[in-house]
Amino acid sequence: MDYEKILGQCVQDIPFSGIRKFFELLETMPGAISLSVGEPDYQTPWHIREAGIYSLTKGFTKYTANAGLTELRREICNYQRRRFGLEYDWKTETLVTIGGSEAIDLGVRALINPGEEVIVPQPSFVCYSPIAQLAGGVPVIVETKAENRFKLTADELRAAITPKTKILVLPYPCNPTGGIMEKDDLEAIAEVLRGTNIMVLSDEIYAELTYGKRHVSIASIDGMRERTIVVGGFSKAYSMTGWRLGYANGPAPIIKQMTKIHQYAIMCAPTTSQYAAVEAMRSGDADIEEMVEDYGQRRRYIITRFRELGLDCFEAEGAFYVFPCIKSTGLSSEEFAEKLLREQQVAVVPGSAFGASGEGYVRCCYAASLKDIDEALDRIGRFLETHHA
Repeated sequence: MDYEKILGQCVQDIPFSGIRKFFELLETMPGAISLSVGEPDYQTPWHIREAGIYSLTKGFTKYTANAGLTELRREICNYQRRRFGLEYDWKTETLVTIGGSEAIDLGVRALINPGEEVIVPQPSFVCYSPIAQLAGGVPVIVETKAENRFKLTADELRAAITPKTKILVLPYPCNPTGGIMEKDDLEAIAEVLRGTNIMVLSDEIYAELTYGKRHVSIASIDGMRERTIVVGGFSKAYSMTGWRLGYANGPAPIIKQMTKIHQYAIMCAPTTSQYAAVEAMRSGDADIEEMVEDYGQRRRYIITRFRELGLDCFEAEGAFYVFPCIKSTGLSSEEFAEKLLREQQVAVVPGSAFGASGEGYVRCCYAASLKDIDEALDRIGRFLETHHA
C-alpha cells in the first residue's frame, strides 16, 4: 500500500507539535528536569476529585445532553458573570467540550468556508493554524514583537485584514510569551473590527492566571460580544488537565452550529468530568487564588534568575511561562533546546515551535516546584558558560 497516496494531503502537510517532541525525549531521561510541558504541578483539588468520585459511586455514568449538564452550563454562566462580567444564556450560548482545544476546533469549523482567512498572532499555541487548515481555511500569521510586549496592535491587525478575512484568533493571556492584552489594547482592536463581519475566537484558557492585573475579555468591550466566541476550560485554573473539559460561550446561532458538529463527532463531554467541574465552578475560587499566588512567586524568581544569567527575559504578566531570548548563544532555538536537554538534562521548548517569530527564544514553564526551577537554572547557567557566542 502506498499510504502517501491514500492519506489526505492536508493532514500530511501539517507538522507534529514541537512541544510533544521534547516531552517524548524527556521520558527517556529519568534524571531530567522539565520546564517544557504546560501542565500545573498541583493535583486537582481534593474537593473537585471527590465530586467526580461521588458521581461514580452514585452511578452517574450515562450520556449527558450534547451541550453538557444543565448544572454545569448554569455554573459556567454564573462563573463568567462573577469573574469577568460576561452575561450568557446557559441554554443557548454555552457548550461544554472536550478541553478548550475542541472548542477552538468547533468554532473554526462552524465559521470557515474553504479559502477564507484566519488571522493568527504568533508566537502562540501550536493548534490554531493546523485547525484552520483542516477546516479548509488559510492561516494569516501576524508576528507580534517583544518591544510591544507581544501584544497584537491595531496597526498590525489592520494590515493583515483582507476581503477574505473571517476570524481573528486572540490568544491572550498568551502561551508561550506570557503576554496579556489590557482593556485599552482590546478597545483598539475592537475599533478595527467594528463594521466588518470578522469574528473573534478568544482563547481565554489562562484568564485566571494573571499577575497584578485582572484579565479583561474582548467580549466585554462594546460591540464585541456578538462577534466573539470565548473559549475557556478547567485544565489550567483548576489543575484538571487529564479530565479533558472545556467550554465555549458565544452568540446563540454560532453555538448552535458548534453543538451540531460536537453532536456528530463527540456526542458529549465525559460525564464524570462534568460533575467534578460543577464543584470546581461553585467552590474553586479559593483554589485559584492560592495557585496564582504561588505561581506569582515562581514567576518573579525565574525571571530574575534568567536576567542574572545574562538572558533578556520579557516580564510575563499571564499564564505560567517565560520566554527568554537566547540569541546571544548563537544557537537556533531548536539547537539550544536539544543541546540543553542532552548536555544538562533540562527540557525547554524551542520558540520556533510556536511560529517563525518565536525563533531566538525558548519557552520555560514555571508550573514546577521552586526546587526544580532552581536546579534547572543552575544547569542552564552551566550550559551558558560553554555556549555563549
